[in-house]
Amino acid sequence: MKPQTVLERAENRFGWQLVAPSLGVIGLLILYPILYNVYLSFFDVQLVGDNVFVGLENYQRLLTDSAFYDSLTTTAIYLLGTVAGTTLLGLGAALLLNQDFPGRNVVRGLILLPYFAPVISVVFGWQFIFDPVNGVYNYMVVEVFNLTDERMNVIRDPDLGVIVVIVFDIWKHFPIAYLLILSKLQSINTDLYEAAAIDGHGPWGRFWHVTLPELYFVLGTIVILRFIWNLNKFEEVFLLAPNVQTLPIFTYYTAFTGVIDQGLAASVSVIQFVLLCGLIWFYVKKVLKW
Repeated sequence: MKPQTVLERAENRFGWQLVAPSLGVIGLLILYPILYNVYLSFFDVQLVGDNVFVGLENYQRLLTDSAFYDSLTTTAIYLLGTVAGTTLLGLGAALLLNQDFPGRNVVRGLILLPYFAPVISVVFGWQFIFDPVNGVYNYMVVEVFNLTDERMNVIRDPDLGVIVVIVFDIWKHFPIAYLLILSKLQSINTDLYEAAAIDGHGPWGRFWHVTLPELYFVLGTIVILRFIWNLNKFEEVFLLAPNVQTLPIFTYYTAFTGVIDQGLAASVSVIQFVLLCGLIWFYVKKVLKW
């Protein structure tokens, strides 16, 4: 290997000096909290006094905690429902709005409103829809369609609340999937469709053999990023339906409510972090193919 010259060594030192502030900020704001959280997961954290080292006891307690498994199940349902719904609805909207029709540009702008609307305001709107006394949902179910004689507090029921949370997330976030897919659709070479038509492929065949392969990277990116984002989703779920305990909500309740156990909550966060790293690895290897 060719030895570095004095100028090359000076350039390397200068490069490290330039990135050192950024590395310091990353270490302070990201790496330190992660490492400290891993450290806390091996302790019985005391609000007053010294922490007590318990080793793997917190993780052993999680493995026998039915509430933890319930939160894992709820998280899996939430992730599958939101990711599939967001991707499919975004794909459908992009395919529709890629067609030429009067007022298309206006519709393209309006469809982005849910994504840019403030979370707190739209959450209150959805809570009003499902309000057991004055909500639109109960009025339609009880008074209009006579499906039941009893009004329900849908949001307070964990089993029904998770459905509401999934539908809310799809409505709120499908515009970003639509926008990414639409931008890719508009860059596909029309010659490919003409060649597929000459080969005898109809609309479905052209979609299957041309559109989907061209959308592979975008769809893969949307799916894996939605998994990563929603695995960490807290504010929307907590504000809309606090009884729906996904992993972030379960961690919050464990750490700050009832019998406060921050060591156990830290161990939940570590498990969530491992799952997150697995998703990121899959994204890098299978989608980006690095």
